[in-house]
Amino acid sequence: MPQEATGKTGVPSERRQKPERPRDELGRPLPWEQENLLHLPDFDRLTVEENDRLARELLRDGNYFGAHEAWETAWKQARGRGEEELFKGLSQMGAGYVHLLRGNAHGTVTLLRRGARRVGRYPDGTRGIRTAGVAARLEADAAAVEAGTLVPGPDATVEPPDV
Repeated sequence: MPQEATGKTGVPSERRQKPERPRDELGRPLPWEQENLLHLPDFDRLTVEENDRLARELLRDGNYFGAHEAWETAWKQARGRGEEELFKGLSQMGAGYVHLLRGNAHGTVTLLRRGARRVGRYPDGTRGIRTAGVAARLEADAAAVEAGTLVPGPDATVEPPDV
């Protein structure tokens, strides 16, 4: 059996935890010596339902990175249950809005459209979500970025879909 790797490339374990890199509010890595500006709960300790509820709150509060992370965890927790693609799509929606605020038009369009396709596959009412309306809204926001009527950057204003 191979020995566990050590050092910066090693896998975190109970014996050796990889330190968390400081990040800004949009999840971008900061220099090691800077203060961490991103404070998120330990999503792995929550249930799928708790992560979904928390992601919705974070989305409403404009914390798109937090919503993305919570739904990404829910997606991994839901594997094999039939809702994993819904959570993956919702996670991509959060990531798309993060890219919008980061000023990345290509990332915004790509992730909002991926999210729209995944969420739109589910019937309206799944987990109380108007999935068709959410998918249409994500497509509309992606089209607005392409048309230049929604300009990516830190001052971009967008009201996320109601989920």
